[in-house]
Amino acid sequence: MRILAISGSLRTGSSNATLLHASAMLAPKGVEIVAYDGIGALPHFNPDLDEEAPPEIVRKLRAEVAAADALIISSPEYAHGVPGTLKNALDWLVGAVEINGKPVALVNASARATYAQAALQETLSVMGARVLARTISLDGRKNLDAQAMMDDPEISSALRAVIEDLR
Repeated sequence: MRILAISGSLRTGSSNATLLHASAMLAPKGVEIVAYDGIGALPHFNPDLDEEAPPEIVRKLRAEVAAADALIISSPEYAHGVPGTLKNALDWLVGAVEINGKPVALVNASARATYAQAALQETLSVMGARVLARTISLDGRKNLDAQAMMDDPEISSALRAVIEDLR
């Protein structure tokens, strides 16, 4: 099974990106979790650019989504909303069929990120994805690297459950 991991944060050291990295390290045999790292380089969504041949980076995003059996998205919340780069990436997938019917796990590192989580759930549901949402609260735990997340029984158990839900 191949799971595509997308972080909604471009920040170096992002706890959401680190959650995805830890999930890749925890993946059982037969499950490959690969990170999509092109989110910040995608052009602003413009339907006019998608009529004949979309930009190469958009074609690559769609190919990565098509090649995945499932997706896992981890995103922060900015001003009660979805980060613009993640929403932009999803906009590039709206008119395509690659995400339709795929299981998509939404995780976030903060129990306070309820608005973004709800918005992502709505957007992905409209796109035809089968959405599974889970909060893995890191509130009060700062600067955890992927190994520390793997070593934390609560975090590692929650990440394993997300992977099993996607299987």
